[in-house]
Amino acid sequence: MPATMLLTFSPPRLLLHHHHGQAKLRQQRSTARLALLPRRAARLRCAPDEVAATAAEPEQQGEEEEEFVLLASNRSDFNEVIMVIDSPSNRYLVLDPSRNVHSILPKKSAWTNSYWDEFVSLPPVVPRGPVALLGLGAGTAAHMMLEVWPWIQLIGWEIDPTIIELSRDYFGMSSLEKATELGGSLSVRIGDALSPSATVEGGFAGIVVDLFADGKVLPQLQEAETWLEIAKKLMPDGRIMVNCGGADTPVSLAADTGVSSWVQNPTIKALCSAFPGQLNWKRLSEKESVNYVALTGPLPDLEEWSTSVPSELSPRVKQWVPCELA
Repeated sequence: MPATMLLTFSPPRLLLHHHHGQAKLRQQRSTARLALLPRRAARLRCAPDEVAATAAEPEQQGEEEEEFVLLASNRSDFNEVIMVIDSPSNRYLVLDPSRNVHSILPKKSAWTNSYWDEFVSLPPVVPRGPVALLGLGAGTAAHMMLEVWPWIQLIGWEIDPTIIELSRDYFGMSSLEKATELGGSLSVRIGDALSPSATVEGGFAGIVVDLFADGKVLPQLQEAETWLEIAKKLMPDGRIMVNCGGADTPVSLAADTGVSSWVQNPTIKALCSAFPGQLNWKRLSEKESVNYVALTGPLPDLEEWSTSVPSELSPRVKQWVPCELA
């Protein structure tokens, strides 16, 4: 029998609580601390079962209300929870019991204002050639990269075929698999992104790594040997760009400005061990997501790089700095 449901998804985590017959939405930070959703009241409507949760009154005058609609709910051998959630501003792929947002499809902007935007800046600092997306999800990075660089050949690995099916139905992935006028496209591979077979002849010009499970970076990515194996899949002068997640302990941005403050993130520590003197990093702002991201290879010429990317990314690429030991 249909009933009002409890929905949580993050990052950040949105918790729908029941109080005196009403549903009230509040926001809570996730471990990765991704600021994807604005602070606003919301009304959840579960489209498949036509289940409605009545919205609470906005806590502050002028607070915007937004309706979230559950378009699809499923499970697979790889994910206990798979949900497609829609709102007027974004569509979300929510996975695992922690209800983490693994992909987002913006409707009102070309940008997510989170770590996915960083991946769009990779093509200008790598050779021409295929780019791998290890951890494809619903294709957020693929959408954005093909929009800005319509000539690029992307090859994405996703271990869960159910996610690919839903992504084709709800996130427009099928359109990405068709060649653009300039010949770019996304080629989907279903399988383990860390498998030795996840490669191409001649190597990749770039590799984007965004691999999470249960709201955490895969433990293999905290081992230097894993990164050395991934690097073998690059062509000469190729680079790896990584979403490294958040800090392993709570840390403020004010305390995270030192040259060695990247040690707060275990994935960057493993990368630095694998590529001493050949790793760069940045931490995104509180407004963006406070995730750490990393880029292998020598630090690019930041002025030249900033002029080669869309204006929205131009100031952001100048924030990259090399990993330096204390």
